[in-house]
Amino acid sequence: MRSLASTRDDKSAMDFFQAFILGIIEGVTEFLPISSTGHLILASKLLGIKGEFAKTFEIAIQLGAIFSVAVLYAKLLLNSFETWKRIIVAFIPTGIIGLAFYKIVKKYLLGNEMVVVWTLFIGGILIILFELWEKKKDRRIEEVKDNEDITAISLKQSFLIGIFQSLAIIPGLSRSAATIIGGLLLGIDRKTIVKFSFLLAFPTMLAATGLDLLKSAGEFSSNDWGALAVGLITSFIVAIFSIKFLLRFIEKHTFISFGIYRIIVAILFFIFVL
Repeated sequence: MRSLASTRDDKSAMDFFQAFILGIIEGVTEFLPISSTGHLILASKLLGIKGEFAKTFEIAIQLGAIFSVAVLYAKLLLNSFETWKRIIVAFIPTGIIGLAFYKIVKKYLLGNEMVVVWTLFIGGILIILFELWEKKKDRRIEEVKDNEDITAISLKQSFLIGIFQSLAIIPGLSRSAATIIGGLLLGIDRKTIVKFSFLLAFPTMLAATGLDLLKSAGEFSSNDWGALAVGLITSFIVAIFSIKFLLRFIEKHTFISFGIYRIIVAILFFIFVL
């Protein structure tokens, strides 16, 4: 099949329709434990999108989904200093590790489909094994506590969650999966850590996008900015529904189905594309 981007140069191989498709993918996957960056990389491969702008797009488009958190939780973010203390403490290790490995990740990992396939596959297995282990401790998932008070998370737990989140600099690993599973391992109830994962995404992706745009924005064409705007707006709208879906989903379900999905996607992509 002829590449959809074959007539464009490698630096900016993206049209508005492709940006729209990637925006939908980002909005759906950002807060689910299936890796939004991994899905964007695989989707870009299928669409024939490549080049340095594609790598920046895969980082910056996440900001659209993150702003959905700011809208849905605006009251909490504006009025809770204690919540911000925990968000900032959790962001510290992520920020340090992300800054230290930024060049390596962008040069060698972003755009690497094989890395994504393996991390999706291995991550899927780990999610299934974790949930089976977790289920033995508490068989009645319906009885997950409805404790959404972020201040129930200690500052020490916040810092450790930030370390778990930093693992997600590897494409395909999933930031939400790392923070949620890390929080559960630390004894935080499911609804609270899912909500904290949403909130922690805000400064994390804001910093990641800001850093990348500072280094890359000067090379953008007007088409690049237009494609990015389409992706941001689309991901913002779709992510609002994705957040609401996940909050309902975890009331009666584990993440095993997401683990199975990750494994299937990895196998199919490896067989038919790579």
